[in-house]
Amino acid sequence: MIKVYTTGGSIDKIYSTQCSTFIVGQPQSGRILREANVGFKYEVVPLLAKDSLDLTPTDRQTIVEAVRSDPCEQILITHGTDSLIETAKALSPVERKTIVLTGAMQPAALKESDAAFNLGCAAIALQTLPHGVYIVMNGQVFDPNRVRKDRRLDRFETVP
Repeated sequence: MIKVYTTGGSIDKIYSTQCSTFIVGQPQSGRILREANVGFKYEVVPLLAKDSLDLTPTDRQTIVEAVRSDPCEQILITHGTDSLIETAKALSPVERKTIVLTGAMQPAALKESDAAFNLGCAAIALQTLPHGVYIVMNGQVFDPNRVRKDRRLDRFETVP
């Protein structure tokens, strides 16, 4: 069983005509996994619904505590890309679990989004990696201590 915690971010953003801007909407992970007809059991649990720039230390502690107290050993977290690395580092003390964080540069609701690809890569990585905390973006697995978001290229990359 894979537990999927959603925290908001671009992956879950939708366009609000009332606000004339993108806002965090309902979690998209369940829909993406259903449409992919995945062959593993999963449960999607909405934890937060925030842009990652708005996450507080208390929010990160909520994520850490939810993961730590969950009996599942395989945890996938969807997260906004702007502070995904910070949350991954906050999860590093959690033991005996494989934790993968992923997100999207473009909302899953958009036709040209990286959301489904990143979520699929994260699900496979989660099932094959040893215990630890990882970031999966752009078809790569990253160590949270050796990665950065390159806003110019709109992707994550390893830091030497």
